[in-house]
Amino acid sequence: MLHLRLITPSDTTDDVVRLIESTVGTTHLVVLPGAARNPAGDVVTCDVAREAGDELLSRLQELGLDKQGSIAVENIDLSLSKRADEAEADAPGEGADAVLWEHLTEATHEESTLSVTYLAFLSLATMIAACGVVLDNAILIVGAMAVGPEFGPLAGISTAIVQRAPRLALRSLIALLVGFAVAMTVTVGFSFFMDAVGLFTEARLEADRPNTGFIYAPDWFSFVVAVLAGAAGTLSLTSAKSGALVGVAISVTTVPAAANASVALIYGDGRQTWLSTEQLLLNLLGITLAGTLTLLTQKSLWSKQRRREVAA
Repeated sequence: MLHLRLITPSDTTDDVVRLIESTVGTTHLVVLPGAARNPAGDVVTCDVAREAGDELLSRLQELGLDKQGSIAVENIDLSLSKRADEAEADAPGEGADAVLWEHLTEATHEESTLSVTYLAFLSLATMIAACGVVLDNAILIVGAMAVGPEFGPLAGISTAIVQRAPRLALRSLIALLVGFAVAMTVTVGFSFFMDAVGLFTEARLEADRPNTGFIYAPDWFSFVVAVLAGAAGTLSLTSAKSGALVGVAISVTTVPAAANASVALIYGDGRQTWLSTEQLLLNLLGITLAGTLTLLTQKSLWSKQRRREVAA
């Protein structure tokens, strides 16, 4: 269930209440006349089944409530209510399959914004991965994958394509390209320092690396894994199962490939630099493609289900 807290201008409160009452899957409607001060108006709260949430939010926006008042949405972790159970049963479809497009757009907007924190996480992840490739340490590689925040911009690009939101697409693309450019530049400097103090050596990089050699060996398996991970990550975002994102993060060779390219660059190893870059681009493409196709499929299936419910 979702909990909605609305601030409505007094002259639109009746329209909002009628809309909520006519939406299947809503309950616990509360109206507090004159309770809002900034902006001034009435406060309306209700609970709605997740599978009915996107439709209700869209219709509230059509009333202009997002511009003249306020729409706040929260997930309800526990609701002990027979009416809530009935509302969920009445709502069409399953809550786990529903996509809250406004929530997804907002979440990817936040995750794909170029910020100091985003750059710091990506740079730290790439430096950790650089240590992993030189030491041929798979544990460090997995740790670097988990730290990297690059799935946010990739999900933002997929969402922007499906929602036809060019600003989100541009913001996500900038975060992705600038983020990796900064992270790789910082890692090059870090690698020079580690080489100067004798912790990184060309011999280690060029040695047989059974645990991390896959990082600069792009093939069809790399692309297949990226596609599967992209689909899983997108489903995780749309179903609010964020725990699955950790598994996605440690499945795809993006940050390690950027790290390997950076270390190889300081030693003039053009082969590893190019192959690592190819691996990076291949994985980014696979994730974006899978995320876009997953969202398009979800949107199509949900629309068909809604039409069947209306026809019934």
